[in-house]
Amino acid sequence: MTATVTQPPQRGKAFKAMQKVGKAFMLPIAILPAAGLLLGIGGALSNPNTVAAYPVLDNAVAQGIFQVMSDAGAVIFSNLALLLSTGLCIGLAKRDKGTAALAGVVGYLIMTGTTASLMKVFHPDGDPIDTGILGALAIGATAVYLHNRYHNIQLPPTLGFFGGSRFVPIITAGAAILWGSAFFIIWPPIQGILVSAGEGMAQLGVFGTFLYGFLLRLSGALGLHHTIYPMFWYTELGGVEQVAGESVVGAQKIFFAQLADPSHQGLFTSGTRFFAGRFDTMMFGLPGAALAMYHSVPKQRRAKFAGLFLGAALTSFITGITEPLEFMFLFTAPILYVIHAFLDGVSFLIADLLQIRIGNTFSGGVIDYLLFGVIQGQDKTHWMYVIPVGLLWFGIYYVIFRWYIQRFQVATPGRFEDESDSQAAQDVLDFSDAENTPKDVLYDESHQIISALGGADNIEDVDACITRLRVSVKDSHMVDRATLKRLGAADVLDVAGGIQAVYGAKAVLYKNVMADLLGMDD
Repeated sequence: MTATVTQPPQRGKAFKAMQKVGKAFMLPIAILPAAGLLLGIGGALSNPNTVAAYPVLDNAVAQGIFQVMSDAGAVIFSNLALLLSTGLCIGLAKRDKGTAALAGVVGYLIMTGTTASLMKVFHPDGDPIDTGILGALAIGATAVYLHNRYHNIQLPPTLGFFGGSRFVPIITAGAAILWGSAFFIIWPPIQGILVSAGEGMAQLGVFGTFLYGFLLRLSGALGLHHTIYPMFWYTELGGVEQVAGESVVGAQKIFFAQLADPSHQGLFTSGTRFFAGRFDTMMFGLPGAALAMYHSVPKQRRAKFAGLFLGAALTSFITGITEPLEFMFLFTAPILYVIHAFLDGVSFLIADLLQIRIGNTFSGGVIDYLLFGVIQGQDKTHWMYVIPVGLLWFGIYYVIFRWYIQRFQVATPGRFEDESDSQAAQDVLDFSDAENTPKDVLYDESHQIISALGGADNIEDVDACITRLRVSVKDSHMVDRATLKRLGAADVLDVAGGIQAVYGAKAVLYKNVMADLLGMDD
């Protein structure tokens, strides 16, 4: 019999909340591996610097294909904040999820439109405000809160048309204007702090390289990394060097200028310290984390999630796009993300100490590693040093992630879904008359189940999978497990602060009736 994973009572509510948030983001996250591969492969091979370095790629048909791939993937990532806001609304809405999703879209568009409008009025020459994922979380959480509270609101007869679910996008629009105005006030100082931090890091040598990698990864959690790396890639912070008789400014510009200079000898620019550290994290570290998360899924369900983890790991390895993997643990284990950011900073520091001089187009996957590291030769890039450090990084990430997930019961994908005695679940799947159960019997049994769960006041949420009735309860000690089993449950499990009763094919039927009796919807 499979062991049941339970949570300490004091962590139950917080765990359930984080689990719900993590689950809500899985829909948009599932899109990212495919988008990442399109963007990574298409972007790397259509980049003008890559084409200039490898004329064989300068083919109209091939470049057309690569450009389409790049644009198709880029449109997903450029709208990632909107997708996450919508996913949050869909996942956390208690009912009428379509309206909640619409509210999330409306709220995000109005919030960003408000900040853009205020910038035009007060700072027409200022930089655009991009709140990234933080803005998406703020407006998404607001929209779903307003939806769950007001989706059944009744307005006076003269305004009756705007009542109910129609009221939700309207009130969300008002809240979005407030959020947009707030971000207009608070965001420029935040961006200013990041810019100042970048300027300071450039003066700290090897330790500055560590801080660069650490802060870059940490700010990436909120989608703010774009405020840091351009300062090093394209300005004096990344270095100023004479290449082929001309002064070149910025780490990436210097690298590609040296790449195009046939007379260049020795290692490439030291400015590549702002690139080289990412290869071990993206090609080795995060795939190690993916394997740890995969091995944390109960064996009987691993096949179901293998494609998700493999796709995200390949996206990180091939293209260096890490969001599909990072979002699997960012929202359920923020501390683990901080550990990841620290390790990424250490990776940058080690690469600097080893004088690894590999440049890249926009990320640190195997494509850029081969094009701008291996093919250029060991004497110019020290590309061989990446491999032993990378293997070490794979092991470190695997051990740390596996330990942390097990120790703190992190709800990574697949970990806490459907944990039960698989044979018992199979037995109750054999109920052939579930759909033929009389309605009055279902209602009578559902009333008894509600009572056995401690009554309506003890029930927070009702859900079901194929075989199990899942109920979030306030106090699991009030649950009468014997009665639940008398009513046909093959097993009753305590999982993540809630109750799962294995009712086989009847689970979904009970869930629907109980939701009706309790005034809940999908």
